[in-house]
Amino acid sequence: MTAPIMLGLHLLLGIAGGIAVGGGVIALFIVLDMVPRLAQLTSSYDKVHWYEGAMVGGSLIGTVSDFWGWKIAAGPVAELVVGLLNGIFIGMLAAALTEVLNVLPILAKRLRMTRYLFGLLMAMVCGKVAGSLFDWFVYQQ
Repeated sequence: MTAPIMLGLHLLLGIAGGIAVGGGVIALFIVLDMVPRLAQLTSSYDKVHWYEGAMVGGSLIGTVSDFWGWKIAAGPVAELVVGLLNGIFIGMLAAALTEVLNVLPILAKRLRMTRYLFGLLMAMVCGKVAGSLFDWFVYQQ
């Protein structure tokens, strides 16, 4: 294939992959009701647009910085602040996921699979661990 066709194909695949991943992340945030729940817990319904803008802006800046390999020469205090903000975000995401996990017992009850609920959860955990180990030891090599 010629270089312009390959470039066009790479651009098309890159944009399609970005739209798919971005759509998945936004769908996760919508399903977990992260923004409305945050506004409810902090009693700041009038600032919902700021929360949404911060999420979109953070995603955009993070993507661009990763894509272009930006590096910031900052001291340990800046690393502490960034780590704290990342921890807050991951903690909120984990809290939202625990609320969603209440769906599993209801689904198991409706499907008459309550005796298999522990096995279902263990299969999810083992699949996540196996996928992580594969990524670390095989795929990253």
